[in-house]
Amino acid sequence: MIRHIVLFKLKPGLDWDDPRVTAAEEAARKVGGEVPCLREWYAGRNFSERPVAYDYVVIGLVEDETALEEYMTAPFHVRAIGLWREISDWVIADVLEARIGDGVEGAGVAPLRLGVPEPA
Repeated sequence: MIRHIVLFKLKPGLDWDDPRVTAAEEAARKVGGEVPCLREWYAGRNFSERPVAYDYVVIGLVEDETALEEYMTAPFHVRAIGLWREISDWVIADVLEARIGDGVEGAGVAPLRLGVPEPA
Protein backbone atom coordinates (compact mmCIF):
# COMPACT_ATOMS: atom_id res chain seq x y z
CA MET A 1 0.00 0.00 0.00
CA ILE A 2 1.12 3.56 -0.68
CA ARG A 3 0.04 6.52 1.42
CA HIS A 4 -0.03 9.69 -0.72
CA ILE A 5 0.22 12.94 1.28
CA VAL A 6 0.07 16.46 -0.14
CA LEU A 7 0.41 19.67 1.86
CA PHE A 8 -0.75 22.90 0.22
CA LYS A 9 0.25 26.45 1.19
CA LEU A 10 -1.89 29.24 -0.19
CA LYS A 11 -0.01 31.90 -2.15
CA PRO A 12 0.40 35.28 -0.42
CA GLY A 13 -2.72 37.41 -0.44
CA LEU A 14 -5.15 34.49 -0.74
CA ASP A 15 -7.54 33.31 1.96
CA TRP A 16 -10.46 30.90 2.35
CA ASP A 17 -12.96 33.49 1.11
CA ASP A 18 -11.39 33.69 -2.35
CA PRO A 19 -13.67 31.86 -4.85
CA ARG A 20 -10.64 30.14 -6.43
CA VAL A 21 -9.67 28.72 -3.05
CA THR A 22 -13.26 27.62 -2.41
CA ALA A 23 -13.35 25.86 -5.80
CA ALA A 24 -10.04 24.08 -5.18
CA GLU A 25 -11.14 22.93 -1.73
CA GLU A 26 -14.45 21.63 -3.09
CA ALA A 27 -12.64 19.71 -5.83
CA ALA A 28 -10.19 18.22 -3.33
CA ARG A 29 -13.03 16.90 -1.19
CA LYS A 30 -14.61 15.22 -4.22
CA VAL A 31 -11.47 13.44 -5.48
CA GLY A 32 -12.08 10.42 -3.26
CA GLY A 33 -15.46 9.79 -4.84
CA GLU A 34 -14.30 10.46 -8.39
CA VAL A 35 -11.09 8.42 -8.58
CA PRO A 36 -11.90 4.70 -8.23
CA CYS A 37 -8.37 3.48 -7.43
CA LEU A 38 -8.33 5.38 -4.12
CA ARG A 39 -8.96 3.04 -1.19
CA GLU A 40 -9.08 5.90 1.31
CA TRP A 41 -9.27 9.68 0.93
CA TYR A 42 -9.10 12.55 3.38
CA ALA A 43 -9.02 16.29 2.64
CA GLY A 44 -9.07 19.10 5.17
CA ARG A 45 -7.92 22.48 6.36
CA ASN A 46 -5.09 22.84 8.83
CA PHE A 47 -6.12 24.86 11.88
CA SER A 48 -2.55 25.54 13.04
CA GLU A 49 -1.41 29.13 12.59
CA ARG A 50 2.32 28.44 13.08
CA PRO A 51 4.50 30.09 10.42
CA VAL A 52 5.79 26.75 9.12
CA ALA A 53 2.29 25.25 8.82
CA TYR A 54 0.71 24.44 5.49
CA ASP A 55 -2.93 25.36 4.92
CA TYR A 56 -4.54 22.23 3.49
CA VAL A 57 -3.85 18.52 3.31
CA VAL A 58 -5.01 15.62 1.21
CA ILE A 59 -4.17 12.07 2.20
CA GLY A 60 -4.96 9.09 0.03
CA LEU A 61 -4.25 5.39 0.05
CA VAL A 62 -3.67 3.32 -3.08
CA GLU A 63 -2.80 -0.32 -3.60
CA ASP A 64 0.51 0.02 -5.46
CA GLU A 65 2.57 2.10 -7.90
CA THR A 66 0.23 1.21 -10.77
CA ALA A 67 -2.73 2.58 -8.81
CA LEU A 68 -0.70 5.66 -7.84
CA GLU A 69 -0.05 6.38 -11.52
CA GLU A 70 -3.76 5.81 -12.27
CA TYR A 71 -4.63 8.32 -9.54
CA MET A 72 -2.09 10.87 -10.81
CA THR A 73 -3.49 10.75 -14.35
CA ALA A 74 -7.21 10.46 -13.50
CA PRO A 75 -9.03 13.29 -15.31
CA PHE A 76 -10.82 14.56 -12.20
CA HIS A 77 -7.57 14.62 -10.22
CA VAL A 78 -5.77 16.44 -13.04
CA ARG A 79 -8.52 19.11 -13.06
CA ALA A 80 -8.39 19.45 -9.27
CA ILE A 81 -4.62 19.87 -9.30
CA GLY A 82 -4.99 22.58 -11.95
CA LEU A 83 -7.13 24.55 -9.49
CA TRP A 84 -4.55 24.15 -6.70
CA ARG A 85 -1.64 25.02 -9.01
CA GLU A 86 -3.14 28.48 -9.56
CA ILE A 87 -3.48 29.30 -5.85
CA SER A 88 -0.83 27.37 -3.91
CA ASP A 89 2.55 25.77 -3.61
CA TRP A 90 2.74 22.23 -2.31
CA VAL A 91 4.92 19.36 -1.16
CA ILE A 92 4.17 15.67 -1.43
CA ALA A 93 5.24 12.39 0.11
CA ASP A 94 4.44 8.92 -1.17
CA VAL A 95 5.29 6.40 1.53
CA LEU A 96 4.96 2.67 1.83
CA GLU A 97 2.43 1.67 4.42
CA ALA A 98 2.64 -1.70 6.06
CA ARG A 99 2.30 -3.25 9.45
CA ILE A 100 5.42 -4.02 11.41
CA GLY A 101 6.62 -7.46 10.37
CA ASP A 102 5.09 -7.40 6.89
CA GLY A 103 8.58 -7.45 5.40
CA VAL A 104 8.15 -4.22 3.46
CA GLU A 105 11.45 -2.36 3.33
CA GLY A 106 11.11 1.26 4.40
CA ALA A 107 7.88 0.63 6.29
CA GLY A 108 7.61 -0.06 9.95
CA VAL A 109 4.54 1.41 11.53
CA ALA A 110 0.97 0.32 11.85
CA PRO A 111 -1.42 1.88 9.31
CA LEU A 112 -2.63 5.37 10.09
CA ARG A 113 -6.25 5.61 11.17
CA LEU A 114 -7.76 8.86 9.94
CA GLY A 115 -10.81 10.42 11.43
CA VAL A 116 -12.30 13.57 12.80
CA PRO A 117 -11.85 13.97 16.56
CA GLU A 118 -14.97 14.18 18.65
CA PRO A 119 -15.67 17.64 20.11
CA ALA A 120 -14.53 18.06 23.72
